[in-house]
Amino acid sequence: MKTKSLPGKINIITLGCSKNLVDSENLMGQLKFNNFNVVHESDKDADIVIINTCGFINDAKEESINTILQAVKDKSQGLIKKVFVMGCLSERYKSQLENEISDVDGFFGVSELPEIIKELGGNYKNELLGKRSLTTPSHYAYLKIAEGCDRNCSFCAIPMIRGKHISKPVKQIIKEANILAGKGVKELILIAQDLTYYGLDIYKERKLAFLLEELTKIESIEWIRLHYTYPSGFPDDVLDVMAKNEKICNYIDIPLQHINDNLLKSMKRNITGKQTKNLINKIRDKVPDAVIRTTLITGYPGETEKEFEELKKFIKDFRFERLGVFTYSHEEDTPAYKLPDDVPEQTKQDRADEIMMMQQDISREINSNKVGKTFKVIIDRVEGGYYIGRTQFDSPEVDNEVMIDSNNNYCKTGEFYNVRITAAEDYDLFGDIV
Repeated sequence: MKTKSLPGKINIITLGCSKNLVDSENLMGQLKFNNFNVVHESDKDADIVIINTCGFINDAKEESINTILQAVKDKSQGLIKKVFVMGCLSERYKSQLENEISDVDGFFGVSELPEIIKELGGNYKNELLGKRSLTTPSHYAYLKIAEGCDRNCSFCAIPMIRGKHISKPVKQIIKEANILAGKGVKELILIAQDLTYYGLDIYKERKLAFLLEELTKIESIEWIRLHYTYPSGFPDDVLDVMAKNEKICNYIDIPLQHINDNLLKSMKRNITGKQTKNLINKIRDKVPDAVIRTTLITGYPGETEKEFEELKKFIKDFRFERLGVFTYSHEEDTPAYKLPDDVPEQTKQDRADEIMMMQQDISREINSNKVGKTFKVIIDRVEGGYYIGRTQFDSPEVDNEVMIDSNNNYCKTGEFYNVRITAAEDYDLFGDIV
């Protein structure tokens, strides 16, 4: 019997968001089932490089292109044998990329995992769905509950890249969550382009609250975190579940983008400034210690100093615990591309910088109020003489961290501890094990 010839080591490089990371993990799981030697973002020698790209905004596209060009250069120098490109950039610009970077051995879209496996000489197995190869620390994992998006935000290219919203059935999600729990995962981070839309397509009603209740029944899962919720049509029952169940982190990631009515209308966000403020007040009323993480856009077409001042006042009044800013990216084929990109790039950046300076002060004041209090903390890693962990109010890699001196304390990675906060900085807390 002839033995199948396997390619050498395969290195997968993931760019962009956590949704891309899950795609890479699914690909790795399939490759390992086929007995391929696969690694993630390794700096060691590899025969094949697969780049999972982002195509969302200009900066992300530039990073993806540079990564592809570097891999092609490595191939020309004989350092690697083949380069494949997958993901959002490849989905959005496949024909242009094939014409301009011909040394890439294959371009694949966001839903072409079976084709990549076949190209490498393997077999795609539907029964492996959910059996990913985790790249995160073993105690937390991202759980994608839907693909695509039915929103039509004027600045966003995601619907044309990822397609319409498709919810995963509850049973499939629970099965995957149980698999993750069996691997030692204690924290599930729920992701989708729009979590709050979950269920409308297959159950004809929003089912996020029901899904959360089902997930809390998995005994070894201690934290469940919500990423990428949408403000328009936010389901109140999600707040009810969050308020009554300790497993649901009091943490909501809800990109608001702006507060000015004219800009929100132009952005096609289906919500007004007043409705936005009412929603934030409702969240804080129903879940008093909830931490809200949001993102904003500066320099959207038509944003004058007047609209920017309104945005600054909104930030000052509502004091978000977590906040990030993107400068507007004029993306072809989006509805906003028809509008004049009338805010200079430097002005966009200056406004973003000004907001982040405001947020730095707000974050420092909020953190200072935590000194002397005790919080449940999960330890992510050991680094630079500290155990580094997070509270339920912080998501990995994007939010605050808790630093615990390893000379005076002993912790295990992936375990929970009660930590008394002894000092605070702008974005970090320091503490000791109680």
